[in-house]
Amino acid sequence: MFPSYDVIVVGAGHAGCEAAAAAANMGSKVLLVTMNMQTIAQMSCNPAMGGIAKGQIVREIDALGGYSGIVTDQSMIQFRMLNRSKGPAMWSPRTQNDRMLFAAKWREALENTSNIDFYQDMVKGLLVKNNTCYGVVTGLGHEIKAKAVVLTNGTFLNGVIHIGDKTFGGGRVAERAATGITEQLIELGLESDRLKTGTPPRIDGRSLDYSKMEEQKGDEEIIGFSYLDVKKIQPSEQRSCHITYTNSKVHELLKTGFDRSPMFQGRIQGVGPRYCPSIEDKINRFAERDRHQLFVEPEGFDTVEIYVNGFSTSLPEDVQYKALQSVPGFENCKMFRPGYAIEYDYFPPTQLKFSLETKLIGNLFFAGQINGTTGYEEAACQGLMAGMNAHLKTKGQDPFILKRSEAYIGVLIDDLINKGTDEPYRMFTSRAEFRTLLRQDNADLRLTERSHLMGLAKEERMEKVNVKREGVEKIKKILKELSLDPSDINGYLEANNSSPLTQKQRALQVLLRPNIDIFSMKEQVLKLKQALEGFDIDTLQQAEIQIKYEVYIEKENELVKKMSQLEDLVIPDSFDYSKLVSLSAEAKQKFMKIKPRTLGQASRISGVNPSDVQILMVYMGR
Repeated sequence: MFPSYDVIVVGAGHAGCEAAAAAANMGSKVLLVTMNMQTIAQMSCNPAMGGIAKGQIVREIDALGGYSGIVTDQSMIQFRMLNRSKGPAMWSPRTQNDRMLFAAKWREALENTSNIDFYQDMVKGLLVKNNTCYGVVTGLGHEIKAKAVVLTNGTFLNGVIHIGDKTFGGGRVAERAATGITEQLIELGLESDRLKTGTPPRIDGRSLDYSKMEEQKGDEEIIGFSYLDVKKIQPSEQRSCHITYTNSKVHELLKTGFDRSPMFQGRIQGVGPRYCPSIEDKINRFAERDRHQLFVEPEGFDTVEIYVNGFSTSLPEDVQYKALQSVPGFENCKMFRPGYAIEYDYFPPTQLKFSLETKLIGNLFFAGQINGTTGYEEAACQGLMAGMNAHLKTKGQDPFILKRSEAYIGVLIDDLINKGTDEPYRMFTSRAEFRTLLRQDNADLRLTERSHLMGLAKEERMEKVNVKREGVEKIKKILKELSLDPSDINGYLEANNSSPLTQKQRALQVLLRPNIDIFSMKEQVLKLKQALEGFDIDTLQQAEIQIKYEVYIEKENELVKKMSQLEDLVIPDSFDYSKLVSLSAEAKQKFMKIKPRTLGQASRISGVNPSDVQILMVYMGR
């Protein structure tokens, strides 16, 4: 019934969809197996993409030739660029999305991708021989063979849902859990553990009083995520979000359910996300605060369903409902469905190679929440990398690996493999030591050429990058050479609280001043308007950032060069750490378990001290 495939992808969430698309677009024959064809690319939690650091990841996925940015742009109902008041390294795009349209556009994109077949069934086991995976076994008893398998099981591996004192199996509410895979992988020698995540109640928007909340509109300028020319929503068509707050009465009502809370009663064993705690966890840990912010987010264009961001909970349904009715604007609210917590299996990611292939079982790749991450964006980028590397492995080619200095994706994978995680891992800009280089505006300049050489990013993307790069250099040249007389620009400078010129000055020098930007200069200074005619917004902005932050970018590039010296010192696979008597016990244990490829990787392993790295360096020298 089934042919043999190059790559089988198990699970059709954000990681699975990107994995299948990447492998197929590179030329692999792919089978995407999902338990429910109706929930492909479902936004299980909030209907939003991007945000702080996560927006940078989506831009990187798009620059590499993934689909998340395109689908997000096609289904957005609101766009905002966060952190505009800070430097460009902190700017982060974020969208609210139409939940149903997002999933529909993803499915449409996958169905229009050559080389992808679909099958609805549960994968209950893997075909493994001589520590090599060569296919899957489904719930209906089918053995389907492949050269590589990518597991993207999300929260479905032995998933258990908690609502108050009610507990039942499931990977999402109303969807069954996946069984069999964890048990087999443990038998094969892998380690697993449990994590927890949660979701808030969904509310009927018609029952809310928005006059008691703060309106949060979208930006007038909609940039989006994709570097391609994707048709986007018009500013006037955007849907507003709203902000409201809990209060002391809400907190007291929530506390009445603590005796039935699965979290406080010890029924939940898994660790939850530190930076997205449940509302009961917030009021317990931050007892001194009398209110917490809630974001009231619409689920789409054609639905009244509302997502209450900030009110994630596993308290009993009646307690959730009573507490919500004391939130300003929610006095008459009607609940569509309660919030809940879910526990699930994951496999500590120190068991993976940088390609996301497991160390113990060849041709088996993990991506997404199975690796201990949380968030659509973190899952999607892992799926993309696992799909690319599964394809490359089947062709006998070297894996595609991004360094920490090249992408947030590189930071994420490096963190997971070197440091592991015992709580759901979420990306932040603070995790990236080279964030001035890893901006959302230059992901295409950083990554598209590399992906194009691998066969994923298509020619259209490469042409756009070349045009942008040439345009940026032209703009910089124009600004360096164009002289401005005081009469040309003093009116503009005075209007922007900047000192007037007393003599001629290059346009580039004027642009370096605080409060001066290339767009207002172009609009209000005739010489510049004529000189910069024809350049698009993206190219102008890129030129401005490179000019204004040149010193900081150069400093960071120098730091990257220094750090890369350790990355060039490769540790042989046969290196015997047990002979290094001087190493600390913890370092020896970590080195033997993780088997770092380079001294750079060894230096980033949690628990390893600089002295351990120096000892390792001395022995390698010998």
